[in-house]
Amino acid sequence: MVWSAENATRAYLCTLKSRNKGTEPDVAEFVSALAAGSGARLMVEACSGTAGPTTLALAAAAQQTEGARVVCVVPKPGSAAAFEASNSVEIVVGDAAGLLADRYKGADFVLVDCELEGQERLFNAAVASVEGCGGVVVGYNAFSCDSSSWGGVGGVRVDLLPIGGGLRVCRVPARSARTSQWVVRVDECTGEEHVYRITSPRTRSAAA
Repeated sequence: MVWSAENATRAYLCTLKSRNKGTEPDVAEFVSALAAGSGARLMVEACSGTAGPTTLALAAAAQQTEGARVVCVVPKPGSAAAFEASNSVEIVVGDAAGLLADRYKGADFVLVDCELEGQERLFNAAVASVEGCGGVVVGYNAFSCDSSSWGGVGGVRVDLLPIGGGLRVCRVPARSARTSQWVVRVDECTGEEHVYRITSPRTRSAAA
Protein backbone atom coordinates (compact mmCIF):
# COMPACT_ATOMS: atom_id res chain seq x y z
CA MET A 1 0.00 0.00 0.00
CA VAL A 2 1.52 3.30 -1.15
CA TRP A 3 0.53 6.42 0.77
CA SER A 4 -1.19 9.18 -1.22
CA ALA A 5 -1.33 12.53 0.55
CA GLU A 6 -3.52 13.92 -2.23
CA ASN A 7 -6.20 11.23 -1.81
CA ALA A 8 -6.07 11.62 1.96
CA THR A 9 -6.62 15.37 1.74
CA ARG A 10 -9.52 15.07 -0.68
CA ALA A 11 -11.24 12.43 1.45
CA TYR A 12 -10.71 14.50 4.60
CA LEU A 13 -12.30 17.58 3.02
CA CYS A 14 -15.16 15.54 1.55
CA THR A 15 -15.96 14.07 4.96
CA LEU A 16 -15.65 17.48 6.59
CA LYS A 17 -18.32 18.88 4.27
CA SER A 18 -20.75 15.97 4.74
CA ARG A 19 -20.47 15.44 8.50
CA ASN A 20 -23.41 15.85 10.87
CA LYS A 21 -22.86 18.66 13.38
CA GLY A 22 -24.22 16.55 16.22
CA THR A 23 -21.55 13.87 15.88
CA GLU A 24 -17.88 13.72 16.81
CA PRO A 25 -16.10 14.76 13.59
CA ASP A 26 -12.50 13.88 14.40
CA VAL A 27 -12.91 10.12 14.07
CA ALA A 28 -14.72 10.20 10.73
CA GLU A 29 -12.25 12.63 9.19
CA PHE A 30 -9.21 10.68 10.40
CA VAL A 31 -10.63 7.35 9.20
CA SER A 32 -11.51 8.78 5.79
CA ALA A 33 -8.07 10.30 5.28
CA LEU A 34 -6.30 7.12 6.45
CA ALA A 35 -8.33 4.83 4.20
CA ALA A 36 -8.00 7.04 1.12
CA GLY A 37 -4.34 7.81 1.70
CA SER A 38 -3.57 4.10 1.99
CA GLY A 39 -5.31 3.44 -1.33
CA ALA A 40 -7.67 0.89 0.20
CA ARG A 41 -9.73 -1.05 -2.36
CA LEU A 42 -11.93 -3.17 -0.09
CA MET A 43 -13.03 -1.42 3.10
CA VAL A 44 -15.07 -3.36 5.66
CA GLU A 45 -16.67 -1.82 8.74
CA ALA A 46 -18.03 -3.86 11.64
CA CYS A 47 -20.69 -1.82 13.48
CA SER A 48 -22.18 -2.54 16.90
CA GLY A 49 -25.36 -0.67 16.00
CA THR A 50 -26.36 1.31 12.96
CA ALA A 51 -24.23 2.50 10.10
CA GLY A 52 -23.38 6.18 10.47
CA PRO A 53 -20.67 8.86 10.16
CA THR A 54 -17.78 6.40 9.96
CA THR A 55 -19.54 4.56 7.14
CA LEU A 56 -19.96 7.82 5.26
CA ALA A 57 -16.26 8.51 5.90
CA LEU A 58 -15.33 5.25 4.17
CA ALA A 59 -17.67 6.11 1.31
CA ALA A 60 -15.86 9.42 0.89
CA ALA A 61 -12.54 7.57 0.87
CA ALA A 62 -13.81 5.15 -1.76
CA GLN A 63 -14.54 8.06 -4.10
CA GLN A 64 -10.81 8.75 -4.28
CA THR A 65 -9.90 5.24 -5.45
CA GLU A 66 -11.39 3.87 -8.66
CA GLY A 67 -13.17 0.57 -8.14
CA ALA A 68 -13.04 0.72 -4.33
CA ARG A 69 -15.77 -1.05 -2.32
CA VAL A 70 -17.22 -0.27 1.09
CA VAL A 71 -19.01 -2.95 3.09
CA CYS A 72 -20.75 -2.18 6.37
CA VAL A 73 -21.57 -5.25 8.48
CA VAL A 74 -24.37 -4.72 11.01
CA PRO A 75 -25.56 -7.24 13.63
CA LYS A 76 -29.33 -6.99 13.08
CA PRO A 77 -31.59 -6.42 10.04
CA GLY A 78 -33.11 -3.28 11.57
CA SER A 79 -29.68 -1.71 12.03
CA ALA A 80 -29.48 -0.66 8.40
CA ALA A 81 -33.01 0.69 8.07
CA ALA A 82 -32.25 4.24 9.19
CA PHE A 83 -29.09 4.60 7.11
CA GLU A 84 -29.32 6.22 3.72
CA ALA A 85 -26.19 5.11 1.92
CA SER A 86 -24.93 5.79 -1.52
CA ASN A 87 -24.58 3.01 -4.08
CA SER A 88 -20.91 2.68 -3.08
CA VAL A 89 -21.85 1.22 0.33
CA GLU A 90 -23.03 -2.37 0.75
CA ILE A 91 -24.98 -3.05 3.95
CA VAL A 92 -24.63 -6.67 5.09
CA VAL A 93 -26.27 -8.30 8.10
CA GLY A 94 -24.30 -11.02 9.85
CA ASP A 95 -21.31 -12.01 11.96
CA ALA A 96 -18.44 -9.69 11.02
CA ALA A 97 -15.66 -12.07 12.12
CA GLY A 98 -17.08 -14.92 10.06
CA LEU A 99 -17.56 -12.70 7.01
CA LEU A 100 -13.99 -11.37 7.23
CA ALA A 101 -12.68 -14.92 7.36
CA ASP A 102 -14.69 -15.95 4.32
CA ARG A 103 -16.49 -13.57 1.98
CA TYR A 104 -14.32 -10.52 2.65
CA LYS A 105 -10.97 -12.19 3.17
CA GLY A 106 -8.42 -9.95 1.46
CA ALA A 107 -9.88 -6.65 2.68
CA ASP A 108 -7.15 -4.04 2.99
CA PHE A 109 -8.90 -1.69 5.43
CA VAL A 110 -11.05 -2.92 8.32
CA LEU A 111 -12.85 -0.62 10.74
CA VAL A 112 -14.06 -2.17 14.00
CA ASP A 113 -16.42 -0.77 16.62
CA CYS A 114 -14.77 -1.74 19.91
CA GLU A 115 -18.19 -1.88 21.59
CA LEU A 116 -18.96 -5.09 19.71
CA GLU A 117 -18.99 -8.28 21.74
CA GLY A 118 -16.07 -10.60 21.05
CA GLN A 119 -13.88 -7.75 19.81
CA GLU A 120 -10.65 -9.76 20.26
CA ARG A 121 -11.98 -12.53 18.00
CA LEU A 122 -13.05 -9.88 15.52
CA PHE A 123 -9.63 -8.23 15.61
CA ASN A 124 -7.97 -11.58 14.94
CA ALA A 125 -10.23 -12.08 11.94
CA ALA A 126 -9.49 -8.55 10.70
CA VAL A 127 -5.72 -9.03 10.93
CA ALA A 128 -5.95 -12.41 9.17
CA SER A 129 -8.06 -10.82 6.44
CA VAL A 130 -5.63 -8.02 5.61
CA GLU A 131 -2.29 -9.73 6.20
CA GLY A 132 -2.28 -11.52 2.85
CA CYS A 133 -1.66 -8.30 0.92
CA GLY A 134 -1.10 -5.96 3.85
CA GLY A 135 -3.49 -3.34 5.16
CA VAL A 136 -4.82 -1.34 8.08
CA VAL A 137 -7.11 -2.30 10.98
CA VAL A 138 -8.68 0.51 13.01
CA GLY A 139 -10.81 0.21 16.14
CA TYR A 140 -12.95 3.12 17.32
CA ASN A 141 -14.67 3.65 20.69
CA ALA A 142 -11.51 2.16 22.20
CA PHE A 143 -11.88 4.06 25.49
CA SER A 144 -15.26 2.49 26.19
CA CYS A 145 -13.93 -1.05 26.55
CA ASP A 146 -10.81 -3.05 27.31
CA SER A 147 -9.00 -3.29 24.01
CA SER A 148 -5.54 -3.36 25.60
CA SER A 149 -5.14 -7.00 24.53
CA TRP A 150 -5.01 -5.88 20.91
CA GLY A 151 -1.32 -5.16 21.31
CA GLY A 152 -0.59 -8.85 21.77
CA VAL A 153 -2.89 -10.23 19.12
CA GLY A 154 -1.46 -11.36 15.81
CA GLY A 155 2.04 -10.22 16.74
CA VAL A 156 1.44 -6.74 15.30
CA ARG A 157 1.94 -3.29 16.79
CA VAL A 158 -1.20 -1.41 17.81
CA ASP A 159 -1.15 2.32 18.59
CA LEU A 160 -3.76 4.04 20.78
CA LEU A 161 -4.67 7.53 19.58
CA PRO A 162 -6.67 10.01 21.73
CA ILE A 163 -9.05 10.90 18.91
CA GLY A 164 -12.78 11.01 19.61
CA GLY A 165 -13.67 8.03 21.80
CA GLY A 166 -10.22 6.55 21.25
CA LEU A 167 -8.74 4.89 18.18
CA ARG A 168 -6.57 1.80 17.98
CA VAL A 169 -4.63 1.76 14.73
CA CYS A 170 -2.76 -1.27 13.44
CA ARG A 171 -0.83 -1.44 10.19
CA VAL A 172 -0.50 -5.09 9.18
CA PRO A 173 2.43 -5.93 6.89
CA ALA A 174 1.90 -8.25 3.96
CA ARG A 175 2.64 -11.88 4.69
CA SER A 176 5.44 -12.93 2.38
CA ALA A 177 5.08 -16.46 1.09
CA ARG A 178 8.42 -18.21 0.76
CA THR A 179 9.62 -20.86 -1.62
CA SER A 180 12.64 -23.06 -1.21
CA GLN A 181 14.87 -25.12 -3.44
CA TRP A 182 17.62 -27.66 -2.88
CA VAL A 183 21.03 -27.05 -4.40
CA VAL A 184 23.72 -29.72 -4.69
CA ARG A 185 27.40 -28.77 -4.85
CA VAL A 186 30.18 -31.31 -5.50
CA ASP A 187 33.62 -30.73 -4.05
CA GLU A 188 35.97 -31.30 -7.03
CA CYS A 189 38.85 -32.29 -4.76
CA THR A 190 37.15 -34.82 -2.48
CA GLY A 191 34.10 -35.73 -4.55
CA GLU A 192 31.85 -35.06 -1.60
CA GLU A 193 28.34 -33.77 -2.24
CA HIS A 194 27.02 -30.85 -0.20
CA VAL A 195 23.29 -30.17 -0.18
CA TYR A 196 21.97 -26.68 0.61
CA ARG A 197 18.42 -25.46 1.03
CA ILE A 198 17.85 -21.91 -0.24
CA THR A 199 14.73 -20.05 0.85
CA SER A 200 13.60 -16.88 -0.89
CA PRO A 201 10.45 -14.72 -0.84
CA ARG A 202 7.94 -15.60 -3.54
CA THR A 203 7.32 -12.63 -5.80
CA ARG A 204 3.73 -11.70 -6.41
CA SER A 205 2.83 -11.32 -10.07
CA ALA A 206 1.17 -8.10 -11.14
CA ALA A 207 -2.40 -8.25 -12.31
CA ALA A 208 -2.81 -7.89 -16.03
